[in-house]
Amino acid sequence: MSLAPRAVLVHRTTEYQELLARHGTHGQAAFFLAGRGRSVEEVHERHERTVRALAEVAAAVPLRWRRARVERADLDRFLFGPEDVVVVVGQDGLVANAAKYLSGQPVVGIDVDPGRNPGVLVRHRPADARRLLPSATGVRTAVDGLTMAEAVTDDGQRLLALNEVYVGAPGHQTARYTLQAPAGPAERQASSGVIVGTGTGATGWLRSLWHQRSSTVPLPAPTAPGLAWSVREAWPSPASGTGRVEGLLGAGDTLRLVVESDRLVAFGDGMEADALELTWGQSVRVGIAEAALRLVG
Repeated sequence: MSLAPRAVLVHRTTEYQELLARHGTHGQAAFFLAGRGRSVEEVHERHERTVRALAEVAAAVPLRWRRARVERADLDRFLFGPEDVVVVVGQDGLVANAAKYLSGQPVVGIDVDPGRNPGVLVRHRPADARRLLPSATGVRTAVDGLTMAEAVTDDGQRLLALNEVYVGAPGHQTARYTLQAPAGPAERQASSGVIVGTGTGATGWLRSLWHQRSSTVPLPAPTAPGLAWSVREAWPSPASGTGRVEGLLGAGDTLRLVVESDRLVAFGDGMEADALELTWGQSVRVGIAEAALRLVG
């Protein structure tokens, strides 16, 4: 007998909850914000919208389904199952945070603050959950397969990212490595790190680098089977070059970095606490992941 689907509600601690954890009471939080020209009522109202959205989505879960709830900080310790339907209640970035821990489960993005969030990944309102959840496991459900990036080290460590993979020094200081792109010679570099991004990530960190460089490299679309890469602040010296600073990766292509620093890290989608550790002589390859994020349209 097959297991009933499990609805996994993914959320994050609200700013109001963080303020209470730091200051203890509503009044103390209000005093703290007032001294900085902000109102606690605005923060509290956003918190209440999130609470109401979570309650409405939870109430929409079919009765025969199982349920679970996971906070953003606990994603790296939560075990997702193949029968899960993942419901992200929050901002676009929270979808990216969850994506790296999934393996093909359908994802429904619920926007708790329309107009404040871009709504690229959290495309639906809380009221839509009652209609979307029962059909999310069906083969006829409209799903976008969003390309993801994958980093794999020479000792078998692996991570996925929906937006981008960063390889560089912790603290974003100078990283030293040899870079090998799919075509052309390898180049030793000293930089602030390397970003390899997807079409979904091309609206964020990757695009800021693209604009800064006035690049003519075409950025991929979210569902396109391609990645773009960019070196941050490459430094020219007798021992390091700046000739290979951006490019594209297609199916089967990888960007390889061989570490020439005491310690580098690779992490995805800003989750620095869940990074791969790299030391002298190790290598990491970044390319298109086999898995894609199945985002319910």
